[in-house]
Amino acid sequence: MERFSYRKTFLVGFGFFGISIIWPLFNSLIPPMLEDLGLSVLVVGFIMTWDNIINMFVQPWVGSLSDRTRTRFGRRKPWMMAGAPIAALFFILVPFVREHFVLIALMILGTNLGMALFRAPTVAYLGDLFHPEDRSKANGVINLMGGLAGAITLFGGGSLYKLGVPLPFIVGSGMMLISILIVLLWVREPDLRGKEVAARDEPGLFDNLRVVGSGPDKSGLLLLSAIFFWFVGWNAMEAFFTIYARSVLDIDIGSGTQMLTAFAAALILFAIPSGLIATRFGRKPIIIIGLTGMLVGLIAGFFIRNPTLLLVTLAIMGAFWALVNINSLPMVYDLGGEQSIGAFTGLYYFSASAAAITGPILGGWIMDLAGHGAIWLFSAFFIVLASLAMARITPHNTKDQPR
Repeated sequence: MERFSYRKTFLVGFGFFGISIIWPLFNSLIPPMLEDLGLSVLVVGFIMTWDNIINMFVQPWVGSLSDRTRTRFGRRKPWMMAGAPIAALFFILVPFVREHFVLIALMILGTNLGMALFRAPTVAYLGDLFHPEDRSKANGVINLMGGLAGAITLFGGGSLYKLGVPLPFIVGSGMMLISILIVLLWVREPDLRGKEVAARDEPGLFDNLRVVGSGPDKSGLLLLSAIFFWFVGWNAMEAFFTIYARSVLDIDIGSGTQMLTAFAAALILFAIPSGLIATRFGRKPIIIIGLTGMLVGLIAGFFIRNPTLLLVTLAIMGAFWALVNINSLPMVYDLGGEQSIGAFTGLYYFSASAAAITGPILGGWIMDLAGHGAIWLFSAFFIVLASLAMARITPHNTKDQPR
């Protein structure tokens, strides 16, 4: 691997840019469509977990398999070439069948499957192309690209939605395909075609889970638990924010989607600084500071009814979320060897997917029982659990500690 290059990092970041275009639209526009079919919030939450149910099985398998893939295009690119067009096609069709439950369910499943085929291999570039000590900086740039995609998508998607419901789905899919094409054309993977692939000797997902959970040091297990807890909290909030905004704040769906732009914009501004700060002071303390800020924001959000004040709160939360999100995946990579980057990427997304299944289902149940405003306290509770898990982690190498 060569010296750290911002140009190369931004090119790699287009992969995450493409991924991050689809999910904000998916999470903000599809739940109201499902609710308009007469489904309860609990059922809507369950449907919104389908992608994560698929991810739990497909992403770890694809991530580990991509470690052993050898083609003239590389080991990650074939999965991108297969998955992105599938996801784009099914996502475009969603708004055209939104009045028919069976058809929209099939389109949702097709989108989820296509995304699951290429997400882990795309994100695995963070481990493939960057030295361990550079991964927080690189992840800052990559998440800046993702945050930029989220901000553009939420604001532009909300505006396009007001002009015509299918427009954000069509434009978003096109932007994703262009972004993935940039990666395919200009990102160079290490040439591994001459290296023997020893599939039986390379640990898979469950081997890595056993390694993380075994031995006296439980830091790896605690980290994966913390990742699970904080994604339970935030995924539930993200899935139901537009419903909350419509029912409690009396804001239309398009405007509610645009409000989340403040969160994404703050992530953009603080993505690179978050990686640099963690490189200087250590990943663990910076993540804990981020979780603390998120907790304060969630508690405040429970009481706020002024849309402008809530917009400011979301922006502040986005800055703290950057401290968490930028530095968690590099910590996971520190647990594994360089030959299992794809497998450990899958391990990270295994925890995240399990959380994204749990969050909307439990969050929707709580909202049905206690009202839409309860989602703020629900999310805050799981951020507290994540903070407790992070506090018990013992940094065991120089990459986790201040430089």
